[in-house]
Amino acid sequence: MEFSTLLSFILLLGLGAGGGIWFYNNFGSGSRQKPEPTKEASVLIDRIEKVFKVVMAEGYFTEIYNYQHDLDIWHLFKDKKKALIIAKAKVLVGFDFSKVRWRVEGESRQLVVEYFPAPEILSMDTEYKFYDIESGWINRFKTDDLTNILSEAKEVMNEKAMESDLPRIANNQIQLMMYQLAASMNWKVEMQLSESNQKMLELYSAYRDLDVEVESLPPLKEKG
Repeated sequence: MEFSTLLSFILLLGLGAGGGIWFYNNFGSGSRQKPEPTKEASVLIDRIEKVFKVVMAEGYFTEIYNYQHDLDIWHLFKDKKKALIIAKAKVLVGFDFSKVRWRVEGESRQLVVEYFPAPEILSMDTEYKFYDIESGWINRFKTDDLTNILSEAKEVMNEKAMESDLPRIANNQIQLMMYQLAASMNWKVEMQLSESNQKMLELYSAYRDLDVEVESLPPLKEKG
């Protein structure tokens, strides 16, 4: 089942459960003891939180990463090692719903959101190709060097993804879906966020101009 479908199912189930509880409390049999409102809310919130992580946006990135290290030999000359890496990544951006804070108001049929998390990278599948690997006479490449290079390249890809429009797209889609699902069940979603939470989400609510620089490539010699 796709994540969006799972979210839809759980949210509808949660809203339906909240509506059913409200209806039962107001019109149901009086022979049974009514559950306490706090328990009703905890049941609904528990069902919604079981969604956990939801993917809302997917993107692909390519990054050219240049690595160079100069070893100073007795201040006479520098022994240089370098490598060029082309990294490609498939990035999934979404939300961890276990971080959302909810409050259910059954009588007014409102799902009140008190805290909503920022979009985050849920997964990143990467592929690397090494080009123009050159070791110095003494300054040789070691296994740890290559591991650190890949780690740094992945961190660069992570930063590029979060600076792109993927978080904004994910943020807009999740809120639109929540409002639409609630409306389909005759419920409302009310955002009662703190000022700091609102400012944080505003960072992901509008497009930003992209400052793109295309880096020229030297002649490539792929490692065999």
